[in-house]
Amino acid sequence: MLRKTLLAPLACVLLLSACQADNMGNKEAFGTLAGAGVGGLLGSQIGGGTGRVAATAAGVVIGGWLGNEIGASLDSADRAAMSGATSRAYTAPIGQQIVWNNPQSGNSGTITPVRDGTAANGAFCREFQQTIIVGGQQQQAYGRACQQPDGSWKIVP
Repeated sequence: MLRKTLLAPLACVLLLSACQADNMGNKEAFGTLAGAGVGGLLGSQIGGGTGRVAATAAGVVIGGWLGNEIGASLDSADRAAMSGATSRAYTAPIGQQIVWNNPQSGNSGTITPVRDGTAANGAFCREFQQTIIVGGQQQQAYGRACQQPDGSWKIVP
């Protein structure tokens, strides 16, 4: 269960940041860094005091490992397909499922905007339901992204 809990948000990070990862060269390193970031963020939401510090540290380690695994599985064509789907999902009607696939790798996924809203700072935000199938294994994620002043999108907790 812990693996699915961390893998799903990592899929969000990879999906929503795919635009910026076009020429990374080392997809495992990107996956490790993204996973560590998401894992640390998730871990920091658990417990309090020293328990929170331990959960954050564990989240960084586990998230980094899982991110490395996913990064090794997704090639640049996968990331490009996910990026295109993500771009379409930012403006798609709520409930419209956007599908991506890479016939060469067999990897695929969907992203569906499920709700619009506004952040405390007034930024336009969208919640997304995502599914990613890598190596025949399906994972689901639920995430939220907000539009930044420059028009780009950023995942928010």
